[in-house]
Amino acid sequence: MKKMAGTTMFILSLSAVLTPLSFPSAAAVALPLSTVSRWIIDGDGRRVKLACVNWVSHLEPVVAEGLSKRSMNDISHTILSLGFNCVRLTWPLFLATNDSLASLTVRQSFLRLGLEDSVAGIQANNPDIVDLPLIEAYRAVVSNLGVNNVMVILDNHISKPGWCCSSNDGNGFFGDTYFDPDLWLTGLTRMANLFNGVANVVGMSLRNELRGSSQNTNDWYKYMQKGAEAVHSANPDVLVILSGLSYDKDLSFLKNKPLSLSFSGKVVYEVHWYAFSDGSAWKNGNPNKVCGSVMNNMMRLSGYLLQQTPLFLSEYGLDQRGTNVNDNRYINCFMGTAAEFDLDWALWTLVGSYYLREGVAGFDETYGILNGDWSSARNPSILQKISALQLPFKGPGLSENRPHLVIFHPLTGLCVLRTSWAGELKLGSCMESDGWKYTPPKTLTVLGTYFCLQVDDLGKPVKLGIICTDLNSKWDAVSDSKMHLSSKTSSGKTVCLDVDSNNTVVTNACKCLNSDSNCDPASQWFKLVETTTTPKPSKSVNRMLQLPGHGKIQSLSW
Repeated sequence: MKKMAGTTMFILSLSAVLTPLSFPSAAAVALPLSTVSRWIIDGDGRRVKLACVNWVSHLEPVVAEGLSKRSMNDISHTILSLGFNCVRLTWPLFLATNDSLASLTVRQSFLRLGLEDSVAGIQANNPDIVDLPLIEAYRAVVSNLGVNNVMVILDNHISKPGWCCSSNDGNGFFGDTYFDPDLWLTGLTRMANLFNGVANVVGMSLRNELRGSSQNTNDWYKYMQKGAEAVHSANPDVLVILSGLSYDKDLSFLKNKPLSLSFSGKVVYEVHWYAFSDGSAWKNGNPNKVCGSVMNNMMRLSGYLLQQTPLFLSEYGLDQRGTNVNDNRYINCFMGTAAEFDLDWALWTLVGSYYLREGVAGFDETYGILNGDWSSARNPSILQKISALQLPFKGPGLSENRPHLVIFHPLTGLCVLRTSWAGELKLGSCMESDGWKYTPPKTLTVLGTYFCLQVDDLGKPVKLGIICTDLNSKWDAVSDSKMHLSSKTSSGKTVCLDVDSNNTVVTNACKCLNSDSNCDPASQWFKLVETTTTPKPSKSVNRMLQLPGHGKIQSLSW
């Protein structure tokens, strides 16, 4: 009874701060997964978008973080309730190759590190695992995620348990102190065998963030081929996920020499993208220019793969306290990019605090979506924001609708929708967004109508009209970010789409188009995102179509 009450309180404490947003629940998926072209699909040929969160299990205790704070069932249920459909669950190589380590019990592992308080917490919240061997405790977490309908990607994050990553930690590249290639192949094979037949284990990431002075493409091809073949031979059901060089940023070498494998339909490449990947560029530079430059570089190094194969953005994240300017600017560029390319992704991280990180017990994780005691969301607004990316915009088997557009606002994770028949436009849930067309004369027209988006005047709400040949109906994507939608007033003033404090869509003077690094253009960033999901009129529009005594207007196709 006490345990049940704790679960209820935990769920309520999260839902209370997240309302009124309704997070999408995980859809039934016909497992196992495979690939076709750039898409991950299920057994019915339907696109499955990976919307994952990273759950850390590779530090010195070698136990999934947070189990001293909450039961694993609480945590698994919370992951699902927040709209994530999978977990990237990290593991150190030595867990699968060092029998002395793997056979330690959870209690023994913590006590050897002087973490008596964590033992007491696990005893209280997860008594069933406290005397299990570490490898069995890891399996218990995977099993519980499966019970809660959460898919799992097993990520070999590091060899020697500990915090990752640096260029000289001995774990970076094949042949480094703790990275014996033969031992790595043995570990991958053992883990693939161990989880063969476990349906919710849908993928295995071969190695996290290859790096260091010894990295080279010849060894990458040699060993990643061997690793991929080993995993597929031991467990042909799982997706085989391959990382690149330079902290998982560089896959450019595949453009001229694809990896040769004996199997197909199972390969996914992964990439990482953080603000700090580019130093302090976001804080010190003009956000439009930085976004454009970083985007172009990402497409050159890895994004080009989307022309032919799935690309999984297996780590991104930000300081959830909201005080890091570098992160705050980066995340809006990320949101626009992730929406435009409809990326599969995994957020870093679920973890609110660590048992032990870099010698500090109870280390607080500011990138964690949960707070330090794992009881509630650290920053609910970020969870609301990324929820727009948890459902797919397009892909095989989702819909037979013709492609159309939504007008996505990365700063909020919302889309432009109408609140009345041909009246005010506001930001709202992308699930209720109107469909739009962007026609060659550069007009934005509401799908199924003659209404186009028009400028009224500087500082005023935009409007919908049916005379769509004037300058105030022409919209260009300007600035290096390509996320300013610019038009002209009837008097010839250049304006950009913007939102006011009430989320009403207005036009204002365009911000940050020059080299100014002290301004933030995020309120004016919009992205035209292609989708095949069914466009839905907003609730107020729907009411307008069904006013008493007027019946339904049948001539419009939504």
